Amino acid sequence: MLRDLIRRAEEDPEVTGAVLLGSSAGGDADRWSDLDVGFVVAGSASVVAVAERWTAALAAGPGVVDHWDLVVGDFALIRVFLLPDGLELDLNFYPEGRLVRRGPAWRPIFGDFEDGGWTPGTADPADRAAVGRTWHHILHARTCIERGRAWQAEHWISLARTHIIEVACARFGYPTAYAKGAHLLPDEVTEALGPTLVRSLDAAELRRALAATVEAFDAELRHHDPALADRLRPVLTEA
Repeated sequence: MLRDLIRRAEEDPEVTGAVLLGSSAGGDADRWSDLDVGFVVAGSASVVAVAERWTAALAAGPGVVDHWDLVVGDFALIRVFLLPDGLELDLNFYPEGRLVRRGPAWRPIFGDFEDGGWTPGTADPADRAAVGRTWHHILHARTCIERGRAWQAEHWISLARTHIIEVACARFGYPTAYAKGAHLLPDEVTEALGPTLVRSLDAAELRRALAATVEAFDAELRHHDPALADRLRPVLTEA
């Protein structure tokens, strides 16, 4: 599949560069990995038009079960395909000069690319927005429990746990998106996260999971901003 994609890109006059992204670029792909390829679209061409043409070619070739689009800003398009053999294929279409390196999963195939200012070995600090979203979700979970909206409460608790994992991964320099670094976290972190899992929609169980979420958040936040943890704890404990 990858060989065919690269051959097609090299023959496409509206594609001036290609780069392998994701786990395949990082060398840790396995049989379950998706295939993630970025293309540079020539300045005179529309990324949407090129994506449509490639979609038609895939449909006429291996076939396409479904696809959907993720828009990046107002300039780029990631079209996510599901192929008949179960492979997820992510084709990234960027205008010239906009596809730059933003992380370690990067392997240029042809064309000229910039590194985007990314420096190997530099870990991102904990995202303050992720911290803020966590306490926001905890408060909303409490409100939903009191209103009898069990499924919505479970939703907010799960989202809060997702952001705690994100903040913890940032602390250790692991990937933060989509819990990709969660399996690398030490036991001291993951053992605190286990009790945050909601085991039923009973109100008492939701309150128990929410209390565990508050404790896990407090423990992680103290590694980043102890003063903020002190300010938040009485409010969140009351929640």
